[in-house]
Amino acid sequence: MIPHPTEEQFLAGHVTPDESREWLESVESEFEHAFQTLGGMRLGVSVFGSARVAPEHPRYALGVEVGRRIAEAGFPVITGGGPGLMQAANKGAHGRDVPSVGLTIELPREEQANPYATTVVPFEHFFVRKTVFVRYSCAFVTLPGGFGTLDELFEALTLIQTGKLQNFPVILIGTEFWSGVVEWLRDALLADGKISPRDLDLITVTDDLDEMIRIIEACVECHTPPSSAL
Repeated sequence: MIPHPTEEQFLAGHVTPDESREWLESVESEFEHAFQTLGGMRLGVSVFGSARVAPEHPRYALGVEVGRRIAEAGFPVITGGGPGLMQAANKGAHGRDVPSVGLTIELPREEQANPYATTVVPFEHFFVRKTVFVRYSCAFVTLPGGFGTLDELFEALTLIQTGKLQNFPVILIGTEFWSGVVEWLRDALLADGKISPRDLDLITVTDDLDEMIRIIEACVECHTPPSSAL
């Protein structure tokens, strides 16, 4: 069987019509595999954060505590399945009575799924993976991170702002790290009329993990669990 075109080939336009159909089939296959693997699972909490945080860094311990607190509240913990703060959150959830999920992505320099992700769903396509993050979550918790973390953060905020997501909290953990981002949103985007004042209310910035859990639990009753098919 001839392999389907890669993401890079498709996005660069280096595909024939037949190859485009093969690419679409690969997208459908990824969705189906994710639905089959996660179908019936209680909606969890997606935890995002940098892959570039070593286990000895204080933020790694914070990530472990975030994962532990979410799992002890009864929610599956969903991460990108990689190292750093993703691994930390999976470690905090590992061995508890909820799934510790890793949605891994196929990248040239990406390592295998971390050992604390006991349910692993691999992806080639970023947009499929991001859809699954949202589909099987009732909240996003965002630890310090880089471009990938910001991509996931603003994807969620855009979906909420445009009404595609309802009652979906976005919680930024780490006031020192995130204060500059929030200031920029207020002083640049809001001041220039690019967002409205209520858009800033879509984000909660905190260091208080009790507050994190209270916010998540307050929104749970607004959601229904996914069916076994989806």
